[in-house]
Amino acid sequence: MQIVESARTLPMSASAVVHRDEVLGRLQQLRELVPAAVDDAQRLLGDRDGVVEEGRREVERLRAEALAERTRLVEKESVLREARAEADRLLTTAREQADAMRDEVEDYVDGKLANFEVVLAKTLAAVEKGRARLSGSSEMDELRG
Repeated sequence: MQIVESARTLPMSASAVVHRDEVLGRLQQLRELVPAAVDDAQRLLGDRDGVVEEGRREVERLRAEALAERTRLVEKESVLREARAEADRLLTTAREQADAMRDEVEDYVDGKLANFEVVLAKTLAAVEKGRARLSGSSEMDELRG
């Protein structure tokens, strides 16, 4: 651009005189630079496409990991829920068995105490009868005596 701006103008014309070798040299330089610039631009575009593709792959990998983690957590929560339900069931069964055993023990002890009460009542009656005989014989001896 500077070559044309600094070129000598022809009188009474819009034309300018430029040095041919200088312009041709500059054009040759441009021809050499353009393919390199085009290669650089293509490489940048290729890099951009590669970076975008790598980003997509990373997004897919992270998405797959997130889905796997979600599945693992759901399964873990499901196992935890089942374990809690089983623990509640076992606890309920144990309480029911303990209540049943307590009732059986209370019935057994009540039966034994009832038998003991009968035996004690018979023993008490025998003791009273024996004391009454003793007391009756002592009174008879006093009357005789």
